[in-house]
Amino acid sequence: EDMTCIEHLMTKEFIGRQLILMIGCMDTTEEGGRKRLLTVLQEILMIPTSSASLVPPVTERLLSILKDDDRRIQIVAETISEVREALVTVDEPVDSAAVRKQELKLAEIKVKLMEAKDVLEECVAAQDFSRALLVKQRIVELESTKSDLLKESEVPRAKEICVEKDDPETLLKCLTMCNELLKQLSLSKGLGPTMDEIAESLVIPGITNVHPAVRNMAVLCLGCCGLQSKDFASRYLPLLLQVLQIDEMKIKLSALKAIFDQLMMFGMEPFKGKKGGNSHSGTEEEDENGLTAELTKEAEEEDAAAAHSLLQLLSGFLDSEFSELRTEAAEGLAKLMFSGRLISAKLLSRLILLWYNPVTEEDTHLRHCLGVFFPLFAYSDRANQECFEEAYLPTLRTLFNAPASSPLSEVDAGNVSELFVDLTRPSGLNPSAKTTQDFQGLTVHDSLAVKVCNEILADPSAPDVRIYTKALSSLELNKDFSKDLLILLDEVLEVVKDKTCLRIIEKVKSNLNKGNHISGEVSEIPKETGLSPATQDTQRESDGAQPDFVNQDEGEKDTVEAGEEGRSTTAKLRSTRSKGLRKATVETKSVPRRRKCRITNSESESRVASEQSAPPAIPRSSRRAKKAALEKTRLDLSKLLDQEESAE
Repeated sequence: EDMTCIEHLMTKEFIGRQLILMIGCMDTTEEGGRKRLLTVLQEILMIPTSSASLVPPVTERLLSILKDDDRRIQIVAETISEVREALVTVDEPVDSAAVRKQELKLAEIKVKLMEAKDVLEECVAAQDFSRALLVKQRIVELESTKSDLLKESEVPRAKEICVEKDDPETLLKCLTMCNELLKQLSLSKGLGPTMDEIAESLVIPGITNVHPAVRNMAVLCLGCCGLQSKDFASRYLPLLLQVLQIDEMKIKLSALKAIFDQLMMFGMEPFKGKKGGNSHSGTEEEDENGLTAELTKEAEEEDAAAAHSLLQLLSGFLDSEFSELRTEAAEGLAKLMFSGRLISAKLLSRLILLWYNPVTEEDTHLRHCLGVFFPLFAYSDRANQECFEEAYLPTLRTLFNAPASSPLSEVDAGNVSELFVDLTRPSGLNPSAKTTQDFQGLTVHDSLAVKVCNEILADPSAPDVRIYTKALSSLELNKDFSKDLLILLDEVLEVVKDKTCLRIIEKVKSNLNKGNHISGEVSEIPKETGLSPATQDTQRESDGAQPDFVNQDEGEKDTVEAGEEGRSTTAKLRSTRSKGLRKATVETKSVPRRRKCRITNSESESRVASEQSAPPAIPRSSRRAKKAALEKTRLDLSKLLDQEESAE
């Protein structure tokens, strides 16, 4: 029977939801029908037995019909008042004095009644029938009075009074309506007197309610109220922080989301002290003595300390043992950094380590969020790439120094280095983020190369030198600003003993020297267009050995394609980390062989050019095809020589 009853209730609730969805298809332009629909929806919300799951959709439909914010606030406030303040019939308290007086009166009537009966008997005995008739009437009156008094004492006294309900079902319904209202209100509306009263009488007391569902909804309402008013957010921030530390998991998540939303809305303003506003109220004498300046400095230091402590508290959840808090904190910090409210290389390093940490392998939402954030954040602005540059060395040092018991010891530091190199590529920037000044001076990779060289010089015999040298070979360096870098590379060659590292550094130095020798003007940074550097050199030579300049339109097109390719590659790092970022290194290692073949081919062509015109430029082919073409060219040349000898 219980299952049948539950199934019946679920069926009715499903039907109710579908009917509510059908309201969106109705024509509400007619005034009479719209008013009737509003009345019906309000009555549904006022029914005490209505399901709590139907309150959000009904309130949403009710507010969607109303277009004016003031009208919305009025309707919801009236509905909340009707739901909470219901008319209840209660028994009046009994007055003991009145009861005593009534009992005495009843006893007196009983005595008079007994006396009247005695007189009636005497009259009947004396056969005084006229007097007996009068006495009998008197007895009837006394009996009637006695019965009235008895009825009055038996009937309970009751009256209707207005009682404010505080049961969890009623509070949850009212808070849900308030939350839906705050979602629909414009952020520029602000909190008026009505919403202030609702917050003070309903939302704030709900934070301390014993029922978790009521507390959670009250925290959601408190966060939405904070988005409407900066002063309100500043006033009740300590309450949200307290909830964030001591309440249940679901309520902690709601409080954490509310704090991040307010940070996104107002920045750090709600979290600063209020002494800074009074720092300029000093007298002229204080200005002369410099006291006002000192007060201002102290206020700024206090504000900075408050902001630092808040960020430290929020970033502390990145190390939480609960995956929900960890994911919410990482997502909130990523939003703050992407919106420009927060720039911190230290936090960025922690996010990257969290993304690579094997502990978060099962957190699909966390890894997806960070995997989308990193390329979007890096390629949107050069300042963001500089933030990645600052986080490069601290991140790798953390991995190198991780103890064997730490999960970070399992992370491939080389792959992390490749990620940093890929995210800081100048060719990956969005075209709108590329300014003339950014590309006239040092790029992010140029600065990163200097830092990497200094790190190698600090400990040339460390095992992590190979990772740094591999990163050097993958950087997109501006060849016209490589003078200092070449000096550093010479110093590195003198102290590094590893042969593999020496070969890589020599290749990097050789490429820089060749770039300076080719053209004394501004050389273009290599683009990730799918062609290796050797292929690009071959194409330039086939075009007549022109300088390292390309058409401006073609350059912009290549840059856009390169940025899109870099972003798509980085977005797939989570599933292909071990092989997705090694393309640049493989291409760099293949440069010498390709150049060797290119030089041999060019010598053969120069011998043929003395007797016949040069062949047209052809696309770069494979190594085997080059060898075949070279042999064929030599055979053709020998036949030609034999023909000339026979002719003589």
